[in-house]
Formats: sequence, C-alpha cells, structure tokens
Amino acid sequence: MDSTTSPSPISTPKPHSKKGFVSSLMEAATLRSPSFKEDTYFISHLKSSERKALQDLKDKLSASTSTADHRPSMWGIPLLAGDDRADVILLKFLRARDFKVPDSLHMLQKCLQWRSEFGADGIVDEDLGFKELEGLVAYMQGYDREGHPVCYNAYGVFKDKEMYERIFGDDEKLKKFLKWRVQVLERGIHLLHFKPGGVNSLIQVTDLKDMPKRELRVASNQILSLFQDNYPEMVARKIFINVPWYFSMLYSMFSPFLTQRTKSKFVIAKEGNVAETLYKFIRPEDVPVQYGGLSRPSDLQNGPPKPASEFAVKGGEKVNIQIEGIEGGATISWDIVVGGWELEYSAEFVPIADGSYTIAVEKPRKISANEEAIHNSFTTREAGKMVLSVDNTASRRKKVAAYRYIVRKSTTI
Repeated sequence: MDSTTSPSPISTPKPHSKKGFVSSLMEAATLRSPSFKEDTYFISHLKSSERKALQDLKDKLSASTSTADHRPSMWGIPLLAGDDRADVILLKFLRARDFKVPDSLHMLQKCLQWRSEFGADGIVDEDLGFKELEGLVAYMQGYDREGHPVCYNAYGVFKDKEMYERIFGDDEKLKKFLKWRVQVLERGIHLLHFKPGGVNSLIQVTDLKDMPKRELRVASNQILSLFQDNYPEMVARKIFINVPWYFSMLYSMFSPFLTQRTKSKFVIAKEGNVAETLYKFIRPEDVPVQYGGLSRPSDLQNGPPKPASEFAVKGGEKVNIQIEGIEGGATISWDIVVGGWELEYSAEFVPIADGSYTIAVEKPRKISANEEAIHNSFTTREAGKMVLSVDNTASRRKKVAAYRYIVRKSTTI
C-alpha cells in the first residue's frame, strides 16, 4: 500500500531576523568545540604510539594487580584477558587522558576502586525506590540512527519544592538519588557491544526546560564529576534541548568539570528547535512524543517501532499525504506530527465511487506548538483514500514532520 506526499508550495521570502542571545551563544559554543569524532576501537586504526600506550597500560595494570584472584574487570569483562572487549574499555581510559599511560592507569584504578565501594557491578537489579522518577527524570528509550542507545534526562519536575525536598532534602537522599542515576546509566551501558566497529557509547539528551538551576547545582556537579571520572568515552553525543536564555550561566557552571573532548560532543537546541535537532540524530519513531516524535511509553511493549516516513513542510506550503488503495470495511490507523506545529491539520476520507461524499474524519483545526503527535483511526464503508493535510501557509518557517500508518482489512466475509 503506497502513500504519497503532494506539496503545493508557495514561494515566500525568508524573513530577516537578528541573531538572538541563545543563537549567538550556540555559534560561540560551536566555534569553541570542534565536532566530536567517535573512536572505532580497531587496533589497526591506532597510531603506533597509541598501540604502544595500550600495551604499556596492560603491562602496568597487570604489574599492579596482586593476585590472580583479584583480576580487574568491568561490566563482566576481564581487563587482562587479552580480548577485543577489554581493549575497547582500556582505550576509553587512554583516550580520556590523551594516551598518557600514568594518568590513564591512575584514572582506571580509581574507577575500579569506586565501582567496588559503590557496588556498581550489582546495581542494575537493585530496587532503589524511585518508581515515580522512572520514565520522567532519567530513562533509556530507543536508539539513534547509528544504533547508540539514547538516555533522556529532564529535571524540570524538581521545580516543585515538595518533590525537590523529597528527593534532595538531605545528604542521604542525594546519595540515594545519585545511586539511582548511576543505575540508569549502567542499564544503558549493558546495551553496548564492547567490540571494535560496534556500538560502544550512548547518546545523552538533556531537557533544560524548567530546570531549577540554583537548587540542582550540587546534584548536577556531582553527577557530572562522577560520570566523567568513571565512565570515560561512554557518551558519543550530548544533546541539550529547550535551552533557556540563562544557558551561559549553566555552561560556565559546568564547564570547569568538563574536558575539551567532552565539550566537543555538545549539540545545543533552543526551545522551538527540539524536533528539528533530534531528527538529525534519532528517527521520529524513536523520539518521545513530548519532544516532537512518535514514540509513546505504551509502544515499547509491542516490540520494535513501526518505521515512520519523514517529510518537510516549507513555509507558506500546504502538504497533503494521500494514502490510497484502502478497501471497503478496512481500518486505517495513523500517527502524524510536525515539529513545533503552529499550523492547521485535517484528515478526510475520499471514496473512489462516483456520487459518494468526502468524509471529514478530522475537521481543520489549529495545532498548538506543544501538542503531541496525533494518533487516530477510521473504519471505511467503501473503497477510497485517506488524505492527511498540514497547512503551513500562515508561517514562513520550514518544519520537520513525520507520519506512519497501517491498514487492516476487514475480517468479515
């Protein structure tokens, strides 16, 4: 069954606008931080000096290990077993310290000690009692276009003082939260391949909307420090969304805790550009609905998501998506979303028989900027086509969009 997009473009001049504060800041951040290039972890791709550093690190780690009973391991991988998986982990520590072996060894040993004291190896299956935060504050959901697991972070719920006190009210509560946050990360790391050419890092998406910057300063600094010290090269890209005007203060607050290599992984999207930014890295069917995608928590129980078709709605343009060949008695279900909506949407069924009337399944209505993806279904009485329309003629702004559908034939004879 085919679907086609039939745009009717209207030429409009691009509006002239001055650079805003956040735009200038984003440009400055780009100039400061060259784009990050992820390691392949193939030994053959290393420089001779890097291969020597890897061997030196293995030798020094082996020499510092007292007995065979205490052979170091991480994520169930023995670090001195001599296989590719161990090399991937060791190269992460070397890369984080610019292949300086003494510094890398020191970082590795401190991390091993921390994992032992923190109980990181067994934390994945612990019940830490943060059910109310799961799927809300920090959670793993879906993969990016290159297969990296994606971890979402959103701390806006803590603007509620009662919630803040319940989670961060004293040092013990903060420690418990940090343990839970490590648990979320460890679950993501268990999805990695740890092999050359495989998926060996995560994507982090952090939503800064409504984040209480002052109250979360201590927790944020501890999380950043803990992750950078003990999870080197585990994040391929850090995407900040809904970036507010005060981002410069946040950046200056976090900056001392971040290496230049970490800063090079940053991608910054201000409010209104969330879907557009995320679609560059993550398919729409894997982007949560609250961020302009098609993924709902209930979908995750039904196996891999059904792929979506992407399209763009230019400024001054109306796009009609025509889903043809629908038989009588069939039921069509669809999802559709436009990033930052602020346009008119409608759906109608057009029978193919002469003399039949077009059915307004969803009357034209204005969709607000924050409205989530539309999900609907319609059972036909006769053969025809479904037409989904998005009318952006009142705007000059180009918008990303996606849709998908499934047609189920009638089971009645």
